[in-house]
Amino acid sequence: MELQHKQFHNHEVEYWIRSAREEDAKRLSEIRLKIDGETENLDREQGEDYIDEKAFKQLIKEDAQRGNNLFLVSEVNGEIVGYSRCEGKVLKRSAHKAEFGLAILKAFWGLGIGGNLLRETVHWADEAGIKKVTLNVMETNDKAINLYKKFGFVIEGILKKDKQLSDGEFYNTVMMARFHGE
Repeated sequence: MELQHKQFHNHEVEYWIRSAREEDAKRLSEIRLKIDGETENLDREQGEDYIDEKAFKQLIKEDAQRGNNLFLVSEVNGEIVGYSRCEGKVLKRSAHKAEFGLAILKAFWGLGIGGNLLRETVHWADEAGIKKVTLNVMETNDKAINLYKKFGFVIEGILKKDKQLSDGEFYNTVMMARFHGE
């Protein structure tokens, strides 16, 4: 599915959300690497599970062809500053589900970009007939957990001592889901 440009304003900043295009691949590779170094809220450390421009192009192309995938980007002044992706399952018994994730450059946190990426994804999932959207979030990421709850996500479970962060301590991962029609 393709999302046309949608404009948003917050704190004197104008930004756009739209579907990812193949020409975004280089920038997506760059900002994913940068974001991984800015936060420990994600699964990876900077440089781990690197996705290069070619791989991002392929991912964008495949997502555009699959009706149960959605890849969105957010732009400020024509520059991509964040993205979200919802990947549907291909196995028949799981075809009603999709997994959501998002990442935003730290300089653009607090502008509502994450909420609007999530809002567009939830709307798309409902329209696409996806019955369950899942995500994982670090237990320490209270802002994200509260945002997800505002959009109808509930906690399904906890993965205990799931991630070891730079302080050497182990942290839990919260598994959340949103069920269409509930």
